[in-house]
Amino acid sequence: MKAVVIEKFGSPDGLAVVDVPVPVPAPGQVRIATEAIGVGGVDAVIRRGTLAAYGFREGHLLGSEVAGSVTAVGEGVDDSWIGRRVWAFTGLSGGYAEQAVAAVEDVLPMPAGLFSADAVALGGSGVVAHFALERARFAAGETVLVRGAAGSIGITALQLAARGGAGAVVVTASSAERGARLRGLGATEVLDRSGEGGPDAPRGFDVVIDVVGGPQLPLFLDKLNANGRYVSVGVVGGQPPADFGMRLMDAFRRSLSFATFSSDTVPGPERQAVRSSQFADAAQGTLRTVVHEVLPLDQAAQAHREMDAGTVFGRIVLVP
Repeated sequence: MKAVVIEKFGSPDGLAVVDVPVPVPAPGQVRIATEAIGVGGVDAVIRRGTLAAYGFREGHLLGSEVAGSVTAVGEGVDDSWIGRRVWAFTGLSGGYAEQAVAAVEDVLPMPAGLFSADAVALGGSGVVAHFALERARFAAGETVLVRGAAGSIGITALQLAARGGAGAVVVTASSAERGARLRGLGATEVLDRSGEGGPDAPRGFDVVIDVVGGPQLPLFLDKLNANGRYVSVGVVGGQPPADFGMRLMDAFRRSLSFATFSSDTVPGPERQAVRSSQFADAAQGTLRTVVHEVLPLDQAAQAHREMDAGTVFGRIVLVP
């Protein structure tokens, strides 16, 4: 079967389409003929070699979430899974392929009316958005800033904050066009990438959900209100300065909090329960997903070029 691997860390040119054996599901796994493959920010971070210290090596088969139909099951898995349309988390590898395997506990049936592309635009990111707001102890009436809102995590987070009764849902955006689209999804104010806005834009925030990280993170820490909570869910803009924590210490009397969040720390059944609820909402149209573009699997490098260029709004989806 066809798959996409990292031949060389760095630019998208290091990605290559190769032939690999069709995977055989191990005990407790299912095999899925992929119909849609999500292209996420973590894929780009792995491709650049940023996470090499965590065991990622050249030759790695990218991809963490797919949707499609179950074609085989491993020992101990009920045969009734075969033929079912499902979303699956494949770990941090194995998704960019015509067929993928996943542990059955990381597989979720898709409701009628939910397209495969929408499932991979929401499946991983929606859970992060939900639990990040929970980690931030977000409450109705509070002012929320979503930094990096044009990606799939940010798009879901701003909708959940709006649905949760936020006093204001503020987003950062790189252009007026993107800002307008984010307003259409529930944002009430739009700031530029540096966090500046018009004269009536909020100056302080009770909650910040940050997908970006990078060198400007300390500037956004400064925008927290007293007792404000900042949750970092990604570093698509690179690592923050090593001494960024000094901003918190300098503002000691304002009782600010900073946390990182990975959905890996949430028990699997809890993740699946939230995901199932979000899938139902998306199928009914009460939670919106945004698919930026659908590309053939062999154009994975082009998908990564667009992510690196910052032109993606929502999620790019690959199809075999």
